Amino acid sequence: MNLHAVIDAVTDRIRKRSRDSREVYLAGIASMQVDPDSDRRSVSCSNMAHAAAAAGSDQDDVLATSSVIKPNIGIITAYNDMLSAHRPFEKFPQIIKAAARNVGATAQVAGGVPAMCDGVTQGRPGMELSLLSRDVIAMSTGVGLSHGVYDAALCLGVCDKIVPGLVMGALSFGHLPTIFVPAGPMSTGLSNDEKAAVRKAYAKGEASRAALLKSEVSAYHGVGTCTFYGTANSNQMLMEIMGLHLPGAAFIHPHDDLRHALTVAATHQAVAISRQSKDIRPIGEILDERAFVNAIVGLHATGGSTNHTLHLPAMAATAGILLKWEDFADLSEIVPLLARIYPNGHADVNHFHAAGGIGYVIRELLDAGLVHADARTVWGNNLGDYAVEPGFGDENDVIWKPAAKQSLDNDILRPVSNPHSATGGLKMLTGSLGKSVIKISAVDPSRHIITAPARVFNSEAEVKAAFANDQLNKDVVLVVRMQGPQANGMPELHSLTPLISILQEQGHRVALVTDGRMSGASGKVPSAIHVCPEAVMGGAIAKIQDGDMITLDAVTGQLHVDADLDARILPAISNRPQVNAFGRPLFASLRGNAATAEQGGGVNPLIGSQ
Repeated sequence: MNLHAVIDAVTDRIRKRSRDSREVYLAGIASMQVDPDSDRRSVSCSNMAHAAAAAGSDQDDVLATSSVIKPNIGIITAYNDMLSAHRPFEKFPQIIKAAARNVGATAQVAGGVPAMCDGVTQGRPGMELSLLSRDVIAMSTGVGLSHGVYDAALCLGVCDKIVPGLVMGALSFGHLPTIFVPAGPMSTGLSNDEKAAVRKAYAKGEASRAALLKSEVSAYHGVGTCTFYGTANSNQMLMEIMGLHLPGAAFIHPHDDLRHALTVAATHQAVAISRQSKDIRPIGEILDERAFVNAIVGLHATGGSTNHTLHLPAMAATAGILLKWEDFADLSEIVPLLARIYPNGHADVNHFHAAGGIGYVIRELLDAGLVHADARTVWGNNLGDYAVEPGFGDENDVIWKPAAKQSLDNDILRPVSNPHSATGGLKMLTGSLGKSVIKISAVDPSRHIITAPARVFNSEAEVKAAFANDQLNKDVVLVVRMQGPQANGMPELHSLTPLISILQEQGHRVALVTDGRMSGASGKVPSAIHVCPEAVMGGAIAKIQDGDMITLDAVTGQLHVDADLDARILPAISNRPQVNAFGRPLFASLRGNAATAEQGGGVNPLIGSQ
């Protein structure tokens, strides 16, 4: 199938827009490839002694004392045993080291990165560290790889900011071949619909805290990724469609024998494409404009997380590539929605995987000319080889067979010829407030256009107080400002979801407008998020007053305030939150220098180029 004309056009304009910055980035890769510091045999004996001192039986191989240098794999791990998705990574380094030895290589844990759980910090002070932790993870990854004694890298991470941060850090050492190794989702527990019902009952005062806790524990009950389709599982889809996973690796359960086998296979493949091989595949060359267009297409086709309108531009910028929300918007118009996974449907990611999973989605997109089949990958020849699913062969080795040609459940997964929706799940809104993003894949079409008076808040807590005092039982557009990257680190406002959902179910016309974020599992309430410019940067959202009529139109892509905002004086912003507790002072410099939401909301090396 020929490449769709819009895919081709968007890719071309990204390439032209990014030409200068991409050339600078690729020149950096070229310099690292020939730099003596990239060859362990050129590193001083004292330095190498430090690098190999703890390598045990692998010491001589790490030191590279023989005439034939063995590949040494650097492991960057996001392991901790608080985050369920990352708990399985505890034993991965031992598995990887053994697998490396089996193919004549060595492996070392190069470093660890922090991995916070947004599920724990929702609505709490820790959430103000969440988005910017991505940049800390990127820097931590860079620190781990800075020892410069590795021929390839394996990144162990799954969840929200962790994978984008790992990608950004790996791209800063873009000459290294890098494979991402997932851990898989937890088994299906209490259904997401049942969990949401209890949350709403609790918000109404109709369920006890004990009942709420029992429900939540039944939903989040073991190791692995949370099973709804939020940012973490969107990450896993992205790593496959961007060619950084072994195909089909994302949604195999942590305790499945195939999960262990895929980790071994990933290690073997890292050796096969390492700098000591004849098939070197640097991550900085793999992640080009085609890879990022494929990522956006995958996001639309599966109804993925709104957080990736922040993360993908940030990741791309690290590779010298300039993404804009217009790219997301134009691709959304021609990419159909193929998957319905909670909150966009009843199924979880285990059901999605069983129905055909990512291999099926990639095959459909390839056949329709909606992705770049020739995009480079860490496995196979290119993305055209990723329409497969893994299994065991006769020798208990991993083999790949063609992905299913038909969905096993059309309520979950559909072909391009009969999609859930003709257009993607994410849209950009423009208008008198600037730019914003909305996820519509879970929003009923009857609510794609909302007009209602504004009620303005400067914090999540103010909204909760107004709800508790019965002040919101009416048609209303909740404007929650002072939540952008420079204000307070751009926390998710997901804890508002049950409250706003209740108002909507009571028959009110309700919407949310904010310069902050919602969860990657943004649901059924129309929400214009990531408004930029943000309030503290002089954005028009700071001028909205109670009673202003706001129209959110997801059909035409407009967000409009029926007031002359230009005639209003920008209010003095004196109510930035006190940030002298719960670790927030440590992030002051990151907040102060944060990019706009469209630029990624954190550190952006290309600011000034856009």
